[in-house]
Amino acid sequence: MKKVTVAIIGAGLRGVNYLEYALQHPNELQVVAVAEPVAERRESFQARHRIPDHMCFENWDDFFAMPKLADAVLICTQDKQHFDPTMKALEAGYHVLLEKPMSPDAKECLLMGEKASQLNRVFSICHVLRYTNFFSTIKGLLENKTIGNLMSITHNENVGFWHQAHSFVRGNWSRKEDSSPMILAKSCHDLDILLWLAGAECVRVSSFGSLSHFTSDQAPAGAPLRCLDGCPVADDCLYYAPKHYLTEDTNWPTSAISDDLSYSARYKALEEGPYGRCVYHCDNDVVDHQVVNMEFANSVTVAFTMSAFTRDVSRTIKLMGTKGEIRGAMEKNEIEVIHFGSGKVERISFEDMGGHVGHGGGDMGLLKDFLKLVREDGKSQGLTSASQSVQSHLMAFAAEQSRMDGNSINLKDFAKSILV
Repeated sequence: MKKVTVAIIGAGLRGVNYLEYALQHPNELQVVAVAEPVAERRESFQARHRIPDHMCFENWDDFFAMPKLADAVLICTQDKQHFDPTMKALEAGYHVLLEKPMSPDAKECLLMGEKASQLNRVFSICHVLRYTNFFSTIKGLLENKTIGNLMSITHNENVGFWHQAHSFVRGNWSRKEDSSPMILAKSCHDLDILLWLAGAECVRVSSFGSLSHFTSDQAPAGAPLRCLDGCPVADDCLYYAPKHYLTEDTNWPTSAISDDLSYSARYKALEEGPYGRCVYHCDNDVVDHQVVNMEFANSVTVAFTMSAFTRDVSRTIKLMGTKGEIRGAMEKNEIEVIHFGSGKVERISFEDMGGHVGHGGGDMGLLKDFLKLVREDGKSQGLTSASQSVQSHLMAFAAEQSRMDGNSINLKDFAKSILV
């Protein structure tokens, strides 16, 4: 088996997690270069993968100024920094694995997909849910007509109150202008999996939702701008920052607030950085709850709910067919199949394949598939090629448009309008 060489653009948490595969399977994958502007992250990644100094770059322009250094590039920068390095990588002859979402700009999504097709490059998007045992099993049940013809799906993304506060109120994805609408940043995974399970093109979308709780008018009386500035409700507040970030547990999400995870460095991060702000006095503008209704070309209908107001970070789903139902809870690794005629109930369970951080084993499944495609030099397409991913991104853009203007969106008309 040929060893694949890769470079990484953006050595944040997601990129670091993906490339654990190289350390676990050194005969299959080798990381040979890194481009990362934050010195601490770059040096930490360099040491972990034993990358020589001359293969470490502060920015991607310096990396792309060099002759081709690897078979492929993983691009794990912030959402708005996806388009330029992706286009440069494709033009320079690299196969590309791109973190989701492809871009917060719908036209850029289309242009990247077209460029990869023109140049015959492997261009996969990190829609890791397709690679989980949980969703691949559900897909197999549908293809085998276990519940007859699929009619409807209800799907919930339970964001988790603390996760909303960390990532979408205080964190990098709190403002549409800086990243993307939350339905794209958080739930393009879910729209992609729903498109895959429905088994046909999405034809119409409508959506409703808003930012209702994490606003200044919901702040407790006397709440300061920062949690450490003498908050009068510290003992009772669900979001008091020290409760979340100054514990002995320095795994994610605590690991996101500072590259130095000592207590003193974390305390300073709460005094000065974004994660120490009161959640009711941030500059966030993305929604904290949203519903999306979808109609597909094969008459399947889908109702999707994304909500911050849950205890657990989880995904739950119910699929309704002409001969039965499928119910599932991804984080519990459980699927239940109910047969109408016999009344029989089947229960399918899985071992934990990586939990929330590893997306139930999806991260490693994605890497394995991408390496296979690279070895074949683009002769086949994987589960999450850009040609498939573009439509689920358009569904997210259409949902946000519908939420903003109150209209139902025809997907074909919406796609045409983007390129005008």
